[in-house]
Amino acid sequence: MKPAARSRPNKRPQWERGYYSHGYWSGKNKLGTVKLGPKGEWDGVYRWQGGNHVGESATLALAKQAVEQAVLLGTRQLQLFQDEGG
Repeated sequence: MKPAARSRPNKRPQWERGYYSHGYWSGKNKLGTVKLGPKGEWDGVYRWQGGNHVGESATLALAKQAVEQAVLLGTRQLQLFQDEGG
């Protein structure tokens, strides 16, 4: 009888708060960010980037949700052009 293989726990991506931005991390891989403008010049808009998608939101919660959806879409969608090393 073969011993049961150990499975690694499935790590979920986590938000990490920074000074002027929030990062969405999975282990050591940065999946997305939500950024603010400079301290004295902030216009009240949260700018986000997740994978190849970028946008702006009025609230931090909406910006984080947009990043999470963009990352989820990028992981579930097949690549149109795959780099074959050539």
